[in-house]
Amino acid sequence: MGLGGIIVKEICGLSFLRSLIISDNNFHGFIPNEMGKLSQLREIDMQYNELSGSISTSLGFLENLEKLNLSYNRFNGDIPNGIFNLSSLIEVNLRNNILSGSLLTDICYNLPKIEMLRISMNQIGGNIPPSLGTCTNLKLLSLSYNNFAGSIPMEIENLSMLQIVYLGANKLIGNIPNEIGNLSALVYLDLDRNSFIELRLLNFDGNQLTNDPSMLELDFLISLINCRQLKDIRIGTNSFDGMLPRALGNLSASIQAFTTAFCGIKGIIPNEIGNMSNLIELRIGGNELTGIIPDTLGQLTKVQMLRLNDNKLPGQYMSTFAIWPFGNLIALQNLDLSQNNLYGVIPKSLEKLEDLVYFNVSFNELSGEIPNGGPFKNLPADFFRWKLQIVWSFSIQGHAMQRNTLLSAPSTSPITIKRIPYYEVLNATNKFNEGNLIGIDSIDSVYRGIFSDGMIAAIKVFNLDLEGANKSFDTECHILCNIRHRNLDKVITSCSNLDLKALVLEYMPNGNFNKWLSSSN
Repeated sequence: MGLGGIIVKEICGLSFLRSLIISDNNFHGFIPNEMGKLSQLREIDMQYNELSGSISTSLGFLENLEKLNLSYNRFNGDIPNGIFNLSSLIEVNLRNNILSGSLLTDICYNLPKIEMLRISMNQIGGNIPPSLGTCTNLKLLSLSYNNFAGSIPMEIENLSMLQIVYLGANKLIGNIPNEIGNLSALVYLDLDRNSFIELRLLNFDGNQLTNDPSMLELDFLISLINCRQLKDIRIGTNSFDGMLPRALGNLSASIQAFTTAFCGIKGIIPNEIGNMSNLIELRIGGNELTGIIPDTLGQLTKVQMLRLNDNKLPGQYMSTFAIWPFGNLIALQNLDLSQNNLYGVIPKSLEKLEDLVYFNVSFNELSGEIPNGGPFKNLPADFFRWKLQIVWSFSIQGHAMQRNTLLSAPSTSPITIKRIPYYEVLNATNKFNEGNLIGIDSIDSVYRGIFSDGMIAAIKVFNLDLEGANKSFDTECHILCNIRHRNLDKVITSCSNLDLKALVLEYMPNGNFNKWLSSSN
């Protein structure tokens, strides 16, 4: 507005005043103590001025006040205790001042209606009071850029309506409480630039978290560099939609597990990932990663589980054959490269992986001879004949994979298996929603799924918690691969990894799929 000067005390004679809004002006000086006489005030908005001095204690007498906004001024000193006794308050915004001191230990006992508390960008210290857990209507909590110390109180789990939390740029230590995982309404959580040096496990798996849209990389991972005790990072099944930062290689050498599966991550796998020398599990499947698989993965000599499935590797930057930097990973037990763009041959160097018990390269463009030593040597020929075609399916579409004379292609028509990534199956069934359920058997469930291209299919999902589910899956793959019958629908594809065994079949709208698909039939 361009108004200026001081706030004259005469304004406090307007006893009928309900709203005092003088934001975005050039007012300076102090808040007059007489302000406490305006007993009818519901809202005070003085943001974006040049007001200074202490916040008047008289504001603690405004018993009907609902909104207080003094942000972006030059107020200093402590926040008056009386403000936190105004039971009518819904919003408090004091950010970007020079306030100091600490918060009352009973800060929320008298704030039953508070929905927004912003006191970021000040110099407030001490601990975050556990009594914040009694502000059960709180939706936004912003304490960032202060001097708060100690740990995040576990009482935060009581804030079931909390949507946005800013606690970054403080001096917080200790563990991030598991109770944060109970905040079902949480949309944004900022904990960067603290001192969580004792942090050992970071688990945000299976939420709807997003990355800052202005950032190309997952910069929040960089804030974990000082967490030198960190062993396990689990942030899978979210919607980050960014790239893995090169600084990933600067994370603690103590990290043993790193999971970012199904997060919409794009770009390449940074070479620096090879610096995470103590990794035992690396799960970055189900993303949109492209580029060459970096040979630095060969430095992860302790890794036992490596899952790069459901990506676009090696992607547009590949000009020769697929790179396989896994031959020296002698501890490797689980290697999943399925649903990518790999081509070329499976190198014989994998024969050195004597501990390998799970190997999935289905739905790629591989060709040539299959290794016959090490973990491959005891597999029967018949296993490869149908197992590779239906379950492992070394993408023999257009290629002839041979293991000496044992893998000659069947005399029937060429096998064409539709490539469907796991996340498409998930979306098609609305995350296996009960509304899509069309049948249940003793060991599996069948869902109706509609894919993005309009295809309707039946997805038969095996319950891997039940004994015999894996065997039933293998048996049905074998049966459906080798027989044809008018009552058996066409197999569109299959999904097979440690977490999911499923068959995607032609939809039969007037039939009971369990009747036709049970292995007993």
